[in-house]
Amino acid sequence: MYLGIDLGTSELKVVLLNTNGRIVASHGVPLDLSRPHPHWSEQNPDDWWSATCEAVRAIADKEARAFSQLRAIGLSGQMHGAVLLDEQGGVLRPAILWNDTRSSAECTQMMERLPSLTAVAGNLAMPGFTAPKVLWVRTHEPLIYERIAKVLLPKDYLRFRMTGEYVSDMSDAAGTLWLDVGRRDWSDELLQLTGLTRSQMPRLVEGSASSGVLSPEVAQGWRLGKDVVVAGGAGDNAASAVGIGAVRAGDGFVSLGTSGVMFVVTDRFRPNPDSAVHAFCHALPQRWHQMTVMLSAASCLRWVTHLVGARDEASLLGTVGAMSQSQQLRAPLFLPYLGGERTPHNDVFVRGVFYGLEHETDSAALGYSVLEGVAFGMADGLAALKAAGTQVESLGLVGGGARSSFWAQLHATVLGLKIRVLAGSEAGGALGAARLGWLADGGAEAEVCTPPITTSRFYPDEQLRPALMERYERFREIYLALRPVFRSGSQS
Repeated sequence: MYLGIDLGTSELKVVLLNTNGRIVASHGVPLDLSRPHPHWSEQNPDDWWSATCEAVRAIADKEARAFSQLRAIGLSGQMHGAVLLDEQGGVLRPAILWNDTRSSAECTQMMERLPSLTAVAGNLAMPGFTAPKVLWVRTHEPLIYERIAKVLLPKDYLRFRMTGEYVSDMSDAAGTLWLDVGRRDWSDELLQLTGLTRSQMPRLVEGSASSGVLSPEVAQGWRLGKDVVVAGGAGDNAASAVGIGAVRAGDGFVSLGTSGVMFVVTDRFRPNPDSAVHAFCHALPQRWHQMTVMLSAASCLRWVTHLVGARDEASLLGTVGAMSQSQQLRAPLFLPYLGGERTPHNDVFVRGVFYGLEHETDSAALGYSVLEGVAFGMADGLAALKAAGTQVESLGLVGGGARSSFWAQLHATVLGLKIRVLAGSEAGGALGAARLGWLADGGAEAEVCTPPITTSRFYPDEQLRPALMERYERFREIYLALRPVFRSGSQS
């Protein structure tokens, strides 16, 4: 048996996988997020550990016999978070998360000091990444900065609590702006930008390699034997790719989670920072990937569900699905930038907008606008990938948004691609993490990283597509028109 632990932003999820590739049990524990100031997003790392122990014990209680046969654990997690530890391994402050945008000035500073940053890191300096966050702490919380002994990423804090080891994997480390992504090693030059050294970084391993074993105390507390291997694991998107068998060049997926991601595997390091495309290491050796990121995707659907007072998201989706096509095409346009945007704009100042509200606009129209706006944001990401030379014909669909066939069809039409909904895709990073644990225990990649069954396929509606493309062009015009307004407002 293999356990996959996925530390998300809103939920920690654990799955138990057998060697037939079947998920035997799963359990999730919700997580809270703190926004004490504008642009801030934080969580308490101790809450992550409490949720992990709760979820693991729930699995052990559900499937005691299967759980007792556990041989390895894999980890997946939200990327870019800054977990700052002192010499004793104590947490110095709440973790600063991936969707925290307070460090835009520090990003400018990093790019000015080292213009060659993008050639090494493969990415622009953006507030979402880890390094600018630590530079912000250096400026605004110097007493905390002086006590930093280690900087860990969120899932790697769980590993530290599980094993006592300071370790990260290549895919997650690639999102720090401290990694030489082509060489798959820490860059002393990039570390110097934030005043840090290798001694403050975790040891690096490939995601499919062992990073250590459970400590005796944790093994005893979880009712497990000794020598349970903990794999290197992966950042959430690389783990999701492993979970759906996207491990060969050209494989890819769209993820509709809290954030929205378009992910394509490459066989070499192919950066294209000018369009805010991310170039990261994959979780498996000698592979990389390109990725576009929009900061708000399924979180936009949750937001509008609460805004209009719908019973739940499924209820709102039902009313949207009952709209006629003409009603949908008269709906307001929605810019899905509730917390700024990465690809392709790298704009921390922009915010969400409904454009074209009328007396007749109702909750269904607003719901449709949000679904469409997220799809348009994904189209921006696809255009950025194409500008980087990446060609895509078909993508898998994963994440919570994959449960909506209406949204899947809308994406197929807007993107002009075949979209495949994959069985078990809701397991996401947790399944990929379990597979990485299996690989660390000696499993063969061809056996472990198989693609799941396709449960449904969606093809572009060529009759509807021209009308949607007209709306998409207006969507892009609205952003360009409002960009200076948001920037001027941010400085008032």
